[in-house]
Amino acid sequence: MANSIYSINKGVNQPIMFKGFKAQYITYLAIGLVALLLLFAIMHFFGMPSYLSVPGVLIAGLFWVRYIHLLSNRYGQFGLLKKLAITRMPNSLHIDSRRVFIRPNKS
Repeated sequence: MANSIYSINKGVNQPIMFKGFKAQYITYLAIGLVALLLLFAIMHFFGMPSYLSVPGVLIAGLFWVRYIHLLSNRYGQFGLLKKLAITRMPNSLHIDSRRVFIRPNKS
């Protein structure tokens, strides 16, 4: 009888990680860096000197990476989405009549 070798997939259902960034934060980071690249291209097109535009974009990029890393560590994989969902919830419901409770819809 031949020996069977089975591979074990460790890490199934784990969030995607890249250098400490989890899940959707990788996308936020990529979008921000592409936006900074476009900002540099626009500044170069309009003739802004390189000794002003390059450090400005680099500093903005460092702040963006640090901010996204902070969000990734603070909220985790789904935490930011949950926080945004909580802010959309109403504080209270106000019903003027008792008809909702006395005769509910049949549908």
